[in-house]
Amino acid sequence: MSGKEDISISVIKRLPRYYRFLQSLKENGIVRISSKELAARMGLTASQIRHDFNCFGGFGQQGYGYNVPELHSKIGEILCVNTEIKTILIGAGNLGKAVTNKIFSKKSGFKLIGIFDKNEALCGNMIKGIPVRNINYLENFCIDNSPICAVTCIPSTDMREITDLLVKVGIKSFWNFSTYDIAMEHPDVLVENVHLTDSLLTLGYLTNTSLNESED
Repeated sequence: MSGKEDISISVIKRLPRYYRFLQSLKENGIVRISSKELAARMGLTASQIRHDFNCFGGFGQQGYGYNVPELHSKIGEILCVNTEIKTILIGAGNLGKAVTNKIFSKKSGFKLIGIFDKNEALCGNMIKGIPVRNINYLENFCIDNSPICAVTCIPSTDMREITDLLVKVGIKSFWNFSTYDIAMEHPDVLVENVHLTDSLLTLGYLTNTSLNESED
């Protein structure tokens, strides 16, 4: 088994996809699957799957394959889905509400404990049973409750001041939905960026390229 520092980010980024596929297999009553069958379903190669799993010790049995519920559970443990990392969300607009309702309604390894916004019209509203607080209460809330992670669903123009404050009060990781480069200013924190516009622009390029090729 490799040390965690030796595992490439590409392997780590495939783990959630394995977890999702295995969840679907489990829900459909499939108890056993080979690396070849799993590869065919996921568009990977059997050797790639075996390599990825071997980074964490390997989970299959020679001549049997993988026990689906057991493998799903083990990958969930690796992804720490049963932990409850204390998390706050900044920005209670449409995106923030969508993220809260979609993501924090299932096991993700993160527990949402606070929601903040500068819009007074939103303050006092309840989202998933959590009150939206004014951003002015953010620093004291963090000091009192020690969140570890922040989800940022606010405009990039507001990000510098907010992230500087969050890092100062102990936030260690960010799920960033803005285009602001947190890592540039704070290289010691963990950042996972979700750039929706970049993703859409990429799709636009691929779509138009495909259409142009079909016309040739």
